[in-house]
Amino acid sequence: MHDDSDGATTDVTGRHSSAVQVAIVDDHESVRLGIRTACIEAGYEVVAACASVSELWVALAGRSCDVIVLDLSLGDDFTVTENVQHARSMGAAVLVHSIADRVGLVREALAAGAAGVIPKSAATSAVMAAIAAVARGDVLNNLEWASAIDADREFGKAQLAQRERDVLHLYASGLPLSQVALKLNIKVSTAKEYLDRIRAKYVEVGRPARSKVELLRRAVEDGILAIDEHGHVE
Repeated sequence: MHDDSDGATTDVTGRHSSAVQVAIVDDHESVRLGIRTACIEAGYEVVAACASVSELWVALAGRSCDVIVLDLSLGDDFTVTENVQHARSMGAAVLVHSIADRVGLVREALAAGAAGVIPKSAATSAVMAAIAAVARGDVLNNLEWASAIDADREFGKAQLAQRERDVLHLYASGLPLSQVALKLNIKVSTAKEYLDRIRAKYVEVGRPARSKVELLRRAVEDGILAIDEHGHVE
């Protein structure tokens, strides 16, 4: 492991390709060091630890990363939306690691595509479990996520018709489109049209749902699907 002179960037070499690759973005060195140590002890591969998303971009230099643990209150000139979207453009899932009472910022991060939220007050084991969950592509449905949405009256819900909700519920819960069509007694082409409309409506309210995982997140956020404590669809 190697630290830059200012402690902003850390790279790890001699890694096992099967390990979850984690990058950390926080403008407090003590937080970066703490998460880095916990990640290494958990068997994760820390590819970088930086003070800003811009520094992370330089540190990764085009390399891939599975999860970016991102603080929302960075001392830079970028908005939460810009930082989350920039982080996601590196091909990683974004796990927000921030003070839980900043629900406005948390909501903005979720709307920008963050995979989940874990508060800085959480136990280290919970943070490590959250990293594993978002690395698998699971929806991290916890109290911080729910509170950020419930407390924000401006969280734009897509106005879905009942049949659109039915299609989203079945598709996001894991069924292929052909099975969704069969269960609803409609053509596959019709089911696809519903799905296209659902995606368009989420784009209209600033909450894109391009992938199946993102559709699952939107369905959970809007109460169309429920996720149990193990991340399974109820």
